[in-house]
Amino acid sequence: MSKKLSPEKLRPIETMLDSEVKNASLPGYVALIAQGDDVWVKSGGTMGYETSEPLKRDAIFRISSMSKPITAAAALMLIDDGVMTLNDPIARWIPELAQPRVLQSIHSPLSETVPASREITVRDLMTFTFGTGMLMVEPGAYPILKAMDENGLAMGPPAPQQHLPPDEFIQRLGSLPLMYQPGETWLYHRAPTVLSILVARASGQDFEQFLQGRLFEPLGMKDTGFVVPEKDIHRLPWGYMWNFQKNEYEVFDEPGKSQWTTTPPMSNGADGLVSTVDDYYRFADMLLHEGNQGGRRILSKESVQAMTSNQLTPSQRMGFFEGEAAHHGFGFGLQVVIKDGIPGESVGQYNWDGGLGTTWFVDPRLRLIALLMTQKSWKSPAPPDHVLTFNRLVHDAALSAN
Repeated sequence: MSKKLSPEKLRPIETMLDSEVKNASLPGYVALIAQGDDVWVKSGGTMGYETSEPLKRDAIFRISSMSKPITAAAALMLIDDGVMTLNDPIARWIPELAQPRVLQSIHSPLSETVPASREITVRDLMTFTFGTGMLMVEPGAYPILKAMDENGLAMGPPAPQQHLPPDEFIQRLGSLPLMYQPGETWLYHRAPTVLSILVARASGQDFEQFLQGRLFEPLGMKDTGFVVPEKDIHRLPWGYMWNFQKNEYEVFDEPGKSQWTTTPPMSNGADGLVSTVDDYYRFADMLLHEGNQGGRRILSKESVQAMTSNQLTPSQRMGFFEGEAAHHGFGFGLQVVIKDGIPGESVGQYNWDGGLGTTWFVDPRLRLIALLMTQKSWKSPAPPDHVLTFNRLVHDAALSAN
């Protein structure tokens, strides 16, 4: 290990994470920090509260929303190929969403709609502004949310085996009005699912096949996909979810009965992937090197620059989670820091976390990559304390090394 990522500079990170395990805040973790050619990896704790089996570096995690940047990268590959452009209407490949209707207001019954002011474009899906998404309200708070639920389109925690097949999903989605006009505001979660269907139709391949052939195999992401093979189930940690009614954590996904061990009805690019810390590092490193990985071109430099730059107007960012809009923008499938002021962040840094307990970021200015993977879900869109502390300590270590 070189002088940059010395054990002394990284010891506070290790101490903090081990303390989280010791006090049972986390069952286990795997952390990876890379700066330049130096890579530091540490694992600790167990595969779950129900077992004493150590959590190792090669553990396979449910990365939930960390799937979203991968889906954006897949779409950018088709743009690089000339198959589509950001301004193309998606109706060319998804006629079910051609000429959509839009609710007069989010409170309106489904019968009160107006025509969309324009077609939905590829850009709208990439920036989460196509007009429909998750609302941070009680289930069924609005007629459109009740209709989503009744049509099997409710947005909640990842549930791969409960997905509809792609064609049925998009047909049902197209039968309902949009919540907002295309391009009006940022809305979470739904766009990447539609984008994964778009990539599949535009490429003529199943979405997972496209990812394997164009991204995972070239990058050496051998443990990333939508299914954990039977031979690797022992590498899948127990998953825990916060139960708001009981005000406690409970088992969400047991390895031996996991939803991720059987092929799902749809390869959902919003939250369906599993991966390892080393696999996702390869993806992050490719972005840091502007589309190159080991001398191989994966994405064009222009695509990576667009993906990792803010693409939203101030009014579009008003749809962000509370308190986020002042410091954060949004590129394609990931968040971009646009203003300093939050410890552990700097302008130009980008990331997108996974609500089931995984986080990562790239800081291009410091040539820094950091990943932290657990399988204990967040309680809210705001990162838990251990993530905020991890980010701050990583930056402190990286800055002191320069």
